[in-house]
Amino acid sequence: MPSRRRYTSPIHASARFVAQRGMLKPLIWRLATVTVLGREQLKGLDGPFVMVSNHSSHLDAPLLIGALPRRLARYVAAGAAADYFFDVWWRKGLTALFFNAFPVDRTGLRGKRGMATSLLDDGVPLLLFPEGTRSRTGEMGNFKPGAAALCISRDVPCVPVALVGASDAMPRGASWPVKGRPPVYVVFGAPMRPEDGEKAAVFSDRIAKEVRGLVDYGMNYREQQQRLADGRRSLPTERTEDFGGDQR
Repeated sequence: MPSRRRYTSPIHASARFVAQRGMLKPLIWRLATVTVLGREQLKGLDGPFVMVSNHSSHLDAPLLIGALPRRLARYVAAGAAADYFFDVWWRKGLTALFFNAFPVDRTGLRGKRGMATSLLDDGVPLLLFPEGTRSRTGEMGNFKPGAAALCISRDVPCVPVALVGASDAMPRGASWPVKGRPPVYVVFGAPMRPEDGEKAAVFSDRIAKEVRGLVDYGMNYREQQQRLADGRRSLPTERTEDFGGDQR
């Protein structure tokens, strides 16, 4: 197993902080209009955890890590496809710098679970995409049980998160986000723990159901915001003048 020292190294964490908060987050937040919902759910979160989300865009990992409070994002290690992000040296180096990445098999955590469990044992929070790959349609697929199994075996909470609009902002196959700062929503849910004796597949289904609910919430919020924006645009500009109002 490769050395795990870089995942917990304060020096690496400091360099990653500069890369993430000084470069990557400002860029992504400039290219998209990002709204973060539910961050108050994370107030009592401490120690290692497994953060899971739906997956449809290369924007997903930067959005999720950028939306986390700094105290939680410092050592997060993102699971990245071994056959893509770790196949050439430069891509491996960039994913390590920006995402503290470790390799996962696209079919789950088969063959790589030792790394994931060891990182959790070292106190390193993980970011995993249980679908295994980006959605081709933008619709959420089925969750594989690897993330739930990790939570059960290491007795750590799962943090469900939904991403809404990421696939529109940067669809699969695109090399850069679309123009116009499209709206993207990151929706955090309350940390979840397995029930006594709960099997990984059952817990995984519960996590997936929660993420789907958060996706629905985010979509409803987006529609509500769009209606409000449309309503503001439809108001006649002379209305405030007719009534002597004060334009703000």
